[in-house]
Amino acid sequence: MAPNRFKHFTAIDWSGAVGLRQRGIAVAMCSAGTAAPTLIRSGHRWSRADVGEWLLHDLPDDTLVGIDLSMGFPFADHGAFFPGWADSPQSARALWALIDQLCANDAHLSATSFVDHPDVAPHFRRHGGREGAEFGGGRGRFRVTEGVKETQGTRPYSNFNLVGAAQVGKSSLTGMRLLNRVSPPLSVWPFDPLPDQGSVLVEVYTTIAAMAAGRPASRSKMRNFAELNAGLKAIGSAPVPGSGTIDDHSSDALLTAAWLRTAAHRPELWNLDGLDKIAQTEGWTFGAV
Repeated sequence: MAPNRFKHFTAIDWSGAVGLRQRGIAVAMCSAGTAAPTLIRSGHRWSRADVGEWLLHDLPDDTLVGIDLSMGFPFADHGAFFPGWADSPQSARALWALIDQLCANDAHLSATSFVDHPDVAPHFRRHGGREGAEFGGGRGRFRVTEGVKETQGTRPYSNFNLVGAAQVGKSSLTGMRLLNRVSPPLSVWPFDPLPDQGSVLVEVYTTIAAMAAGRPASRSKMRNFAELNAGLKAIGSAPVPGSGTIDDHSSDALLTAAWLRTAAHRPELWNLDGLDKIAQTEGWTFGAV
């Protein structure tokens, strides 16, 4: 059964950009019920380390947290994250630990040292036309969950792609360093079984939340309060105060927090056929069905 014990719902719009503090990070939260979501530390320029500290020390009890990043790399297609590399990790947790270890001297939870590793580099598409021989061509390799998201009408990107505004590779790599530092103590589903109590982190894709609010995938970004509040109304949430423009990182976080509140109690989002086969390697995007 799906849990109906969560008291708070948080969404984190994440960023893999270079630098200490990121315009692209936003954190929003709402409580059970229909009250409007709010931004945590509104106006604050978050660092990735800030988010980790907040999760470990300030997160309210029994919170469902959705983070917009990929928590694993493709594994099921070739039976390995990095086929041909004898030391390729066999689980997502081992992958997180390896990235964090190899990037110990990379500032701000960046992951350049991992991407530069000679056994890893051939799997990535990088700036300057550098496409590794193992990238796979085209749009690259996908996890099982990316295939499911595509059937929902979205256009996911391979997290081996590090190029372009829509790439998710950098955010995923930096996010895996975060996960290695906050879990344990925090549970991360589906790599951890869903606990009977305590807070839980899941992977989210903000486009799924936007589509649930009536937005087409091609217009998932909401850049003014009128659009945001129309989306919130569509999923049963009170509006947020404000008028005029809003940055899409904040609107993504606000809408996704409210969507998590409606989605958390749907059994089919937690109990997926075949998930056990990839739960320890690729993981899953919550809401992809």
